[in-house]
Amino acid sequence: MARARASLARRPEAPAAGPAAARLAAPARLDAGPVRSLGTLRHTFAVDAAQLRERVERDIRERDLIPPGGEVVCLVSGGPDSTCLWHVLRELGYRVSALHVNHGLRGEESDADARFCREAFGAEVVDGRGGKTEDELRQIRYSFATDRLRATGHTATDQVETVLYRLVSSGTPGGIKWRREDGVVRPLLRVRRDETEAYCRAVGLTPRADSSNRDTKRGLIRDEILPLLRRLHPDAEGNLYRLAESRRMPPPLAELLESAAGSRRLDLGSGRVLVREYDQLWIESTPVSLEGQVRWGRWRIESELPGLKVRAWRAGDRLAGRRKKIQDVFVDAKIPRSEREAWPLVVRGDEVVAVPGLVEAPGVRAIREDG
Repeated sequence: MARARASLARRPEAPAAGPAAARLAAPARLDAGPVRSLGTLRHTFAVDAAQLRERVERDIRERDLIPPGGEVVCLVSGGPDSTCLWHVLRELGYRVSALHVNHGLRGEESDADARFCREAFGAEVVDGRGGKTEDELRQIRYSFATDRLRATGHTATDQVETVLYRLVSSGTPGGIKWRREDGVVRPLLRVRRDETEAYCRAVGLTPRADSSNRDTKRGLIRDEILPLLRRLHPDAEGNLYRLAESRRMPPPLAELLESAAGSRRLDLGSGRVLVREYDQLWIESTPVSLEGQVRWGRWRIESELPGLKVRAWRAGDRLAGRRKKIQDVFVDAKIPRSEREAWPLVVRGDEVVAVPGLVEAPGVRAIREDG
């Protein structure tokens, strides 16, 4: 496996696609027959191939997943999702290559998957053996081609299965990200699996079927749990997908919240800043010039001195000309932690001149209006 990884540092020219790729002439429409949609299993549908590609391109552009006309490596398994991804990105004009990681879990069947990917996509096949658990196998897959932009065929159906699993296993509906922390992108995250299967039929490819899928956690959810949920409500899958999407947050906010280490600040606009100090989170107002009078929560602060501002407490603040930290002032005065973040400070530059109600300063008057 080490030799296989090393070979990816300098990408060789992809071999010419084999006979399977020659069957890629696509009809204009996709007549899919019975489907497993996110809403129901009891209807037929037709998907316009060009419209599906337009949807994917719109998602790519909205989320800046792949540069226009850029180079991308599709991680292909031979199944309908990654097959659809490979073909769609090529049709959209991206410079697409393919990589297949052979875990060797199913003997000859795994070797047949590898041959299919090499012939159909011109895929580079690498040795990915060594993992035992699903997490270990995933880590091995994502350890290849890290010097290039990679894309996987995760779909809206995968999103639903992931949300359901995480709800049960952790109590939180975390979903699949459009872009992983290591840069891997998922352009098909709003395309259902029934659509990828129909797309493959339309373009003349017969994807491989992984017989081991039914033995995984995802296979249990797909084959046994989701059918039961559909009996409870016909749009169970659609509602689970909307749950994942409703919890999406802007990347800067996600980065601020993903760790409790250190401190981070995020400007929310309109004079508000979101602050995280370790595991504490609060919103504070940006500094306000103290010109005559300022109202800050329950406080009315007045001064005619030049150059003063009112702002919230920040970790590390100290009294001007003294070594004492403002945090120690709060502790000595027995101010609850829940109130400290909103407590106003009068500052000149980075120096704290006064702490209303606790530390007075000549020329500064502060009144707390309770009730």
